[in-house]
Amino acid sequence: MAHVEASDGTAIHVRDWGAGRPVVLIHGWPLNADSWEPQILALRDAGYRVVSYDRRGFGRSGQPAQGYDYDTLADDLDAVMRGLSLDDAVLVGFSMGGGEIARYMSRHRGRGVSAVAFVSSVAPGLPKSAANPDGITEKDIEPIKAGIAGDRAEFLRGFFKMFYGVGTFRKPVSQGVLDWTWGMAMQASPIATLACVDAFGLTDFTADVDAISCPALILHGTADQNVPHKATGLRLSKLLPKARYVEYDGAPHGVLATNADKVNRDLLAFLREV
Repeated sequence: MAHVEASDGTAIHVRDWGAGRPVVLIHGWPLNADSWEPQILALRDAGYRVVSYDRRGFGRSGQPAQGYDYDTLADDLDAVMRGLSLDDAVLVGFSMGGGEIARYMSRHRGRGVSAVAFVSSVAPGLPKSAANPDGITEKDIEPIKAGIAGDRAEFLRGFFKMFYGVGTFRKPVSQGVLDWTWGMAMQASPIATLACVDAFGLTDFTADVDAISCPALILHGTADQNVPHKATGLRLSKLLPKARYVEYDGAPHGVLATNADKVNRDLLAFLREV
């Protein structure tokens, strides 16, 4: 484990395991690199070099007061790519992490990347528009921000029940996974936790997606209440018609845990083909 330095000096905590072709895992909000645990061992055992990192403000990375816009976050990804000399890499983004992929592919012209995968991703954007009638408005994210500002710890306990489909999904996660996820989230800076709500909730990545020409995989649950698939995954599949689009019927947002076997199977199959 090590750190790379972002362009503004922020330390980005990196986990770098295994050897072979690099697969870079970009976590969702409000988690950290540990959230990829159900995938890390499967990827490493299949012969890949597995790189994951904590977004600035989260986990063990530095917690500056600024820099939570997607331009800066894409630059942080570039710092990881350059710092570890990664090439022929596959980027895999979960939820908010899909936004980093989209912005990196346009802002940094996909340097060092040969394929991308989006899991429960916010790309091509959550904002409601004529092109995205199933999207959200700034008013829709105000309760999230109010909950974080008022009692972040208690708000997140409820949030993760929805995240994993507790009470609605037929195979929800254990209490242990809920506690583990909550613990990750509470490591984050409250400033970063709040600022990133605006970033993932209000950023339109449509123009960024236009820069993606490499092979792509899109995985999304049809019962995702946090990032609805009609506003994101399904729409992304239409913007990337050559991408492989897989829906998990009835699955919630947190498919890395609830549908780990399927995610691992589909991701490994994609990696073998690209």
